[in-house]
Amino acid sequence: MKELVVKTSSQTEFVEITERVQRVVGESGVEGGVCMVFVPHTTAGITINENADPDVVSDMIYALDKAAPWKDSHYRHGEGNTAAHVKSSMIGHSAQVFVRDGKLQFGTWQGIFLCEFDGPRTRKVWVSILK
Repeated sequence: MKELVVKTSSQTEFVEITERVQRVVGESGVEGGVCMVFVPHTTAGITINENADPDVVSDMIYALDKAAPWKDSHYRHGEGNTAAHVKSSMIGHSAQVFVRDGKLQFGTWQGIFLCEFDGPRTRKVWVSILK
């Protein structure tokens, strides 16, 4: 397993980490298998989505903010970051990508994103390649 460190700069932010994950795959020497990407945080997530048009990320953030607004009088969690926990659970904490010929296999315009919901912070991302 390899650990990546990702620094975020906003409360809510999608940081593309595709190239960094591909570097881990390349360094592993694995030609074929599955790459697993996991974020060990309860207020962040991992997703695969379009990386060609930045409006997709903006729309994702808008939709998540609408579904789980930052402030709501019904939230009970004392830290004040309930929305971040909800969004993290909605997005999920891991993604798997096939590896062939030492390369991550994506559809057109796909990339891997760390999703920050309680930033800015320094986040860990764990990457493991299974043969």
